[in-house]
Amino acid sequence: MKGTVISIVVPDDLEQQVNAAVQFFWATRDNQTSTGYSGKARDVGNRSAVTGGKQLDGFLALLKGLLVENGVQEDSIFSNANIELPGYYRPTKKWDLLVVDKSKLVAAIELKSQVGPSFGNNFNNRTEEAMGSALDLWTAYREGVLLDTNSPWLGYLLLLEDCPEASKPVAVRSRHFKAMKEFDNASYIERYRIFCSKLVLERQYSAACFVTSKRNAGYSVPSEDLSPRKFIVSMLSAVLAHGAAKHGAV
Repeated sequence: MKGTVISIVVPDDLEQQVNAAVQFFWATRDNQTSTGYSGKARDVGNRSAVTGGKQLDGFLALLKGLLVENGVQEDSIFSNANIELPGYYRPTKKWDLLVVDKSKLVAAIELKSQVGPSFGNNFNNRTEEAMGSALDLWTAYREGVLLDTNSPWLGYLLLLEDCPEASKPVAVRSRHFKAMKEFDNASYIERYRIFCSKLVLERQYSAACFVTSKRNAGYSVPSEDLSPRKFIVSMLSAVLAHGAAKHGAV
């Protein structure tokens, strides 16, 4: 077996590029909220921003640009169309970004966001979506639905608004059994940090990225293990390793 060193190109201004993606999120969201329209129906308040979509396109552009800069062919990257993958419990599910090389799934990425002030029910929705998507895909993979694809790289990226409601301690209600200790009085920022860490720990996702941002401000990283840089290096390493293996370099 040949040995090789996979060279990854990560720009020096990566933090600035991530910040630009965060600013794009807020600008797009604010524009959708002020417009107040989605399709033919008029929306109001946060509802219009939620249904408008596209707030995370800055992150999509960043990830796609880094893939291309590292030698991935543009026709192998899908983000606007042909982003469906077959499932086991449902026919298909749309992901936000796919890397597919000649019918082999190399990578799939899910991008999500949440803003305040209401976090309770939305937290459960976000966690259930992420766990369900991973379970559905990995079970389909086990059943051979993805043909002769090697184990793909799955990524999960979450942007959360940093506001007082997200930072304050939240009591756990569980009458019959005691919840795990790490959730005691954990804020929603801490709950999401725990959640994203466990997604990777339990190998539901290959890597997760969790950033918080005050409205129309910069971003913070609650855990270095969930930083954009570490997420991107993991993604590029997996995709470039696939390319190297395909050409017999490893």
